[in-house]
Amino acid sequence: MSESSQPAAEELTGLSVKDFAAATADKTPIPGGGSVAGAAGAMATALGEMVLSFTRGKKAFADQADAHDALAVRLARARGMFIDLTADDAAAYTLYREATACADDDTKDAQLRTALAAAINVPREMTALTLSVLESLVELGAGCNRHLLSDLAAAAVLAEATVKLCELNVRVNIQFLTDAEEASDLRNVAARDCDRAAELRQRVEQIVSEHL
Repeated sequence: MSESSQPAAEELTGLSVKDFAAATADKTPIPGGGSVAGAAGAMATALGEMVLSFTRGKKAFADQADAHDALAVRLARARGMFIDLTADDAAAYTLYREATACADDDTKDAQLRTALAAAINVPREMTALTLSVLESLVELGAGCNRHLLSDLAAAAVLAEATVKLCELNVRVNIQFLTDAEEASDLRNVAARDCDRAAELRQRVEQIVSEHL
């Protein structure tokens, strides 16, 4: 696939798993690490939803029905947001590529700043969403079908990986910021988010280790 025939941002999320993997492997910038992070976050969320689907409605968890209903809504919404952010990441790169092709003038500088802001904001939004999903996984672990605990752990591991991927995407872009203090603040916040993701993943794994 040539760069000119790479999937457009709005087409990316409609690809099959096979085609998404092939497009990622190809010599094209889209999909790249940011899009893969979005896909990983969506799959982590989907695994949590699967665990919940095999839990809801069972007599053993009847007293948690309201909490599970709320979780179902939150996770479904999060999965949709990950899909949107996957496309947003690809759009941010497209914005950058278009800006670099402009003639050297004030307009180009403004477009590059906009593209850089988008390239940083998308993984930051994705990180916040992933941490929320991890908190939901911890909540789900307190009362879920024990036959699906390995899937719950897999969801947490994938979610932590998503946060780490986002942190890398932030770091690679903040080097282009002209404000060194802003870049340092973003780097520190992203690192703290990785620590928080690791903590939440460990909490899920602790729940799982009590039964497996």
